[in-house]
Amino acid sequence: MEILRKPPWLKKRISPFQNLQRIKSILTETELHTVCEEARCPNLGECFSQGTATLLILGKVCTRNCGFCAVEHGTPAPLVEAESEQVAEAVKKMGLRYVVITSVTRDDLPDGGASHFARTIHAIRTLDQRIKVEVLIPDFRGDPDSLNIVLKESPDVLNHNMETIARLYPDVRPQAEYKRSLNLLEGSKESYPKLFTKSGFMLGLGETKDEVLYLLEDLREAGCDFLTIGQIDCRS
Repeated sequence: MEILRKPPWLKKRISPFQNLQRIKSILTETELHTVCEEARCPNLGECFSQGTATLLILGKVCTRNCGFCAVEHGTPAPLVEAESEQVAEAVKKMGLRYVVITSVTRDDLPDGGASHFARTIHAIRTLDQRIKVEVLIPDFRGDPDSLNIVLKESPDVLNHNMETIARLYPDVRPQAEYKRSLNLLEGSKESYPKLFTKSGFMLGLGETKDEVLYLLEDLREAGCDFLTIGQIDCRS
């Protein structure tokens, strides 16, 4: 009986520890959080070892409790005003040319944290105008004024994840609204036509093929430029 070799993609190589530790040290020195750590991403070691991380601003405690997310939820601590400069410092130390910034949702703040996003974009651009900035923002409770605060700082990519199909919102994102998220992407494109917009959603939550196609059609109609599709393991 012939014994077949295991395919190379089945084995995951352990990344060099020193490369991972370098990123961990920078994050510790600048007192920053990452969604990689707070959301318990299984690919953290691979990304950190390659010198990349998705920075998490507005603290590490979310005011919402989405069913798919491992980020801590509850009552957040007060904002750290120096966080924007700390992000810029980390970007410089990591030598990033493309920065991805996201946040917890802060429904406790009047503008949902929009002004903090704006300050962070400004701090990075002050460091180096050539650095590209992608922001993955919450829905700001549908407030167009809050959204505009971020858009005025001209991020290179405005990202907001739909996460799932409309029918599953009450179970997966009970404090969010499908139409509200869609309107955010559409409104961003209408206000700033040259701005790249981006979204993402998960498969494996119980959606049907037709429901996924409807979501894709909605995103196309909203003018969404980029889309990421992930998968979630719902067996646990």
